Amino acid sequence: MKKLLALSLFLMPFGVFAQSPTKTINQFMDNWHKAAATADEEKFFGSMTENGVYLGTDKTEKWTRDEMAKWADEHFQKESAWSFKAISRDVYFSEDGKTAWLNEKLDTWMGVCKGTAILVLKDNSWKIALYDLSVTIDNEKIDAFLELTDND
Repeated sequence: MKKLLALSLFLMPFGVFAQSPTKTINQFMDNWHKAAATADEEKFFGSMTENGVYLGTDKTEKWTRDEMAKWADEHFQKESAWSFKAISRDVYFSEDGKTAWLNEKLDTWMGVCKGTAILVLKDNSWKIALYDLSVTIDNEKIDAFLELTDND
């Protein structure tokens, strides 16, 4: 047992026990959503690039990171800003491993939503460059939905 422990301590710095890139992204995204659920404004916006963009569900919502932080400040003053939990997620990587993109299905107060993100590896940590949140609607309900919306 002592030999196994010694071997594992020796191999740890070499990344033998490091988690997979997909698992790293999944954990990063789960932590990002958790930051909103626990009103951790610093972690939520700190997980985005300086020029990061967040596309919200409203057709007018295209926020830079800093614009969104200003708008969302009152929400982050509460116990929870909002709570989205991933139901499923697909993660993909560029050949050089420095860019990742994903699509996720989310359980939210709006029902099931979809999120799409582009992440970049900066200074050995992942940052969200773009996040796009969309509300889902069943195809058979689209006509009723169109009657409700103002499609200018």
